[in-house]
Amino acid sequence: MTLATTPGPTTAERIRSACMRAQSALIALDGAEPETVGVHHLLADGSFAVAVPINGVAAGNVVAAGAGGVQAVLELTDYAPLPLREPVRSLVWIRGRMFSVPEAMMRATLDVVAAEDPNPALLQVGTEYALLRLEIDSVVVADATGAESVALGALLEARPDPFCAMETCWLRHIDSDHRDIVDRLAAKLPRPLRGGQVRPLGLDRYGVRLRVEGDDGDHDVRLPFTRPVDDVTGLSQAIRILMGCPFVNGLRARRTT
Repeated sequence: MTLATTPGPTTAERIRSACMRAQSALIALDGAEPETVGVHHLLADGSFAVAVPINGVAAGNVVAAGAGGVQAVLELTDYAPLPLREPVRSLVWIRGRMFSVPEAMMRATLDVVAAEDPNPALLQVGTEYALLRLEIDSVVVADATGAESVALGALLEARPDPFCAMETCWLRHIDSDHRDIVDRLAAKLPRPLRGGQVRPLGLDRYGVRLRVEGDDGDHDVRLPFTRPVDDVTGLSQAIRILMGCPFVNGLRARRTT
């Protein structure tokens, strides 16, 4: 169960964040087994730079196809930061046509990707990986709320959540060392859900998500902040307000006197 009416990121924002966080990515061509992708990065022109095994089927088929390219699907898996019964938070499927990156554009493309995502696998392009480009036809995300597509223009205009890089460490930290925070957030859940095991599921500028693992299944609930936040100071204050921390109210009161 997800409370879909609460404020949260747009579909495009969710996909951009998932693209940045996803540690598991596969490329699939018709009639071939999926292959693991070393690098996946959305470029400003609306295509994906994808590093695939240099001796794999995808690289071989794309080279053989020449200027015509080949149809392919890039699948990104966004896993929950904590070990849960159902660890996958969302799946993103990017369908399109894949081409080789011309040798004359190789260094410039690698520099662009490295500037935003200094993935060590980029150093293996040319030896372990071949760099390809996936021109996007469609993008679909599926999670607990269902499946939804997003237009390429909206995807390019959206930005990843400002906290997606720190989300995993932060949620693991509060789950292992600050269960009091989880317990206070759990007290905000609808009463029928308070009997299950509550674990942190997600964090973004709009609020906190909790996973309740109960006897009747899993339930995801978003606890929204009073307003979106953009920095760590705002995030810390928003969480304290969400918890009902009396210190925040007291601090505000002293500042206004």
